[in-house]
Amino acid sequence: MCVVSRSSAAWLGCFGRRMALDLHLSRVCTGVAAMRQDSNYYQLDTTKKEEEVEDVLSHILRDRSHIDETLRLASEENAAEHYHAAIQKLRKIYHSAIKPMEQAYKYNELRAHEISDGEITSKPMVLFLGPWSVGKSSMINYLLGLKDSPYQLYTGAEPTTSEFTVIMHGEKTRSIEGIVMAADSSRSFSPLEKFGQSFLEKLIGIEMPHKLLERVTFVDTPGIIENRKQQERGYPFNDVCQWFIDRADLIFVTFDPTKLDVGLELEMLFRQLKGRESQIRIILNKADNLATQDLMRVYGALFWSLAPLINVTEPPRVYVSSFWPFDYAPDTSRELFKREEISLLEDLNQVIENRMENKIAFIRQHAIRVRIHALLVDRYVQTFKDKMSYFSDPDLVFKEIVDEPDKFFIFKSILAKTNVSKFDLPNREAYQDFFGVNPIGSFKSLSAQCSYSGGCLLDKIEKAITSELPGLLSSINPGKAPPGLSSCEATGCGDKPKNRYRKN
Repeated sequence: MCVVSRSSAAWLGCFGRRMALDLHLSRVCTGVAAMRQDSNYYQLDTTKKEEEVEDVLSHILRDRSHIDETLRLASEENAAEHYHAAIQKLRKIYHSAIKPMEQAYKYNELRAHEISDGEITSKPMVLFLGPWSVGKSSMINYLLGLKDSPYQLYTGAEPTTSEFTVIMHGEKTRSIEGIVMAADSSRSFSPLEKFGQSFLEKLIGIEMPHKLLERVTFVDTPGIIENRKQQERGYPFNDVCQWFIDRADLIFVTFDPTKLDVGLELEMLFRQLKGRESQIRIILNKADNLATQDLMRVYGALFWSLAPLINVTEPPRVYVSSFWPFDYAPDTSRELFKREEISLLEDLNQVIENRMENKIAFIRQHAIRVRIHALLVDRYVQTFKDKMSYFSDPDLVFKEIVDEPDKFFIFKSILAKTNVSKFDLPNREAYQDFFGVNPIGSFKSLSAQCSYSGGCLLDKIEKAITSELPGLLSSINPGKAPPGLSSCEATGCGDKPKNRYRKN
């Protein structure tokens, strides 16, 4: 009986159904080969030969037409030109209004997340995570129809994927080394150089002309092996995963009925996923290995394993199916599996259709964080100047301010004088490290960041947050109010943003 127990009977039950299906596939493929060796086969015309082979393969390969229909791959991208124009406007807003503030107050050294042109223009990213040999690579092969193609991802019962593989669109099919991807500034992978050459050797890109890849990029990751120490990988695996998690639009965390245990590495992965719950989709793959009763038990066991790791009020949605090119095993819940698959594809299609809205919302959220950081640094600068006297030791004065910001109302003054949520404020300890590297004397106050020709940096970023970015979103959705972008959280509603630091 195939349940989560580690007994030999459970393991034999789980793999017995898959072995039976593999045996069936082997027999069918042997039949095709025998048919081709038959002398009568070569007396048939080419069309007849193809019909006989297709008739045999149709019994083992699953129909993929619902993938094209759900993802609307056959429809023309009429709005492609409008989309690219909106991307260029977004890029212009970022470079003119947000990046100058980033550079002036060294925001990238606080958050270590630099936005490049490649990231602004990049397609939505779908990230595949999970234990080894649960079907992540097979799922990508299935979605892209790569079965038996030269560039299908290698799959097997053993741990097969040791690299981070990025599958993206290109004019022709080719593979790209990680060193080349990191060196290409037009892509969004340049920041990966910071993880070292050992990691870049484990990074590979595959370009191919495909309708789905024109709209989305897939990232396949090495499977999690709990008995392998992270140091043995030769690069900071968790840090690399965090980099991809921070940039992913959709995250597929995949399990199968035989790998439901949660070890240290998987627990660390879910810790990194905190705050991204809305983007996570949990998949129970290879579900056709199980009878209905066993599937219910495995489904419950998966919930029991993940419950301590996901702190959300609503239970996560688990998609149950078998994502690979071959037909479902006999005597399984075919209709249920197909509905689950279509539901997951609809989630993917939603990300594709909302790619421009999500990108604008991401840039606006980034701009709000940059603005808050600039206001905090300005407050530190003003407090330091107020507390300094002729006989004061500047190092001791500023150390006291950094160590005890609440004593000088650094953060409370920002909450009181600006319309900023306390939940958006950075960690106080982060500024101890920030000012440990960046002397307070290297920063100007916001009132000094103004010029007659260019205006004030604070004015520009507030204008971008309150009007330019919401306006760009409205232009791509005419007649539709942009959800969650009311501009109230930046400087209030209704009034033109005013710079209280500006000299009159």
